[in-house]
Amino acid sequence: MRAAALLIALLLTPLPAAAQSATAPAATPVPVYGFEVVRVYPHDPAAFTQGLVFRDGELLESTGRYPSTVRRVRLEDGVVLQKRELDEAYFGEGLTAVGDRVLTLTWKGGKGFIWDPETLEPEGEFTYAGEGWGLTHDTTRLILSDGTAALRFLDPVTLQETGRVPVTLRGRPVSQINELEWIEGEVFANLWQTDYIVRIDPATGTITGIIDLTELMPDRSGLDPTDAVLNGIAWDPEGRRLFVTGKNWPKLFEIRLTGPR
Repeated sequence: MRAAALLIALLLTPLPAAAQSATAPAATPVPVYGFEVVRVYPHDPAAFTQGLVFRDGELLESTGRYPSTVRRVRLEDGVVLQKRELDEAYFGEGLTAVGDRVLTLTWKGGKGFIWDPETLEPEGEFTYAGEGWGLTHDTTRLILSDGTAALRFLDPVTLQETGRVPVTLRGRPVSQINELEWIEGEVFANLWQTDYIVRIDPATGTITGIIDLTELMPDRSGLDPTDAVLNGIAWDPEGRRLFVTGKNWPKLFEIRLTGPR
């Protein structure tokens, strides 16, 4: 079992009675959600998915490896409508759409790119410290993950960091926070190299729920067992539809959460 999945398994297990304080209240269990598949769509199996956004009836997707890309994708059949390649010096990472801009990150390049959402023409660049993993936004801030146990907040105009919160599960830090999506006041985040999504309170960084997608695509024959993991969350706020996929997965799923249990 990979490190992040093992951490979740440990934290979902109650402490033995001998280890609990006689006066401290028992830790509240973190709810675990299941899923139902609503619909399955084709997905480019060559796409090493890093970021995913639903916008104006289609998907915006960023991919990693070389060359990395940013692309517009037709939801219904997975056809890539338009694609831009990054310079091969950069390994593409997370993506978000803010107003009339699309912003993407790079892994170790310390550089982000700004694109026109209609044409994917490059419109600028920005820099940030450390690594770039996932990117989303609320109504006033960009939210960035960098692989550590933290969410970082950026001003959407200056693109400078304005603060951060630690990400914790029952008081313990959780790293490997990867692709992000803002959904109705929460940050949904993939945990790298696992098939779990965590729900994070952006005010405190506390993980308030875990979505177990280990049975979403159990047959991954022919895929790299290390890299072909769940990654990619997109939310349609008008239709209230949740889409997920994985790196090099041939399918994209619309799912409905069940539970919690």
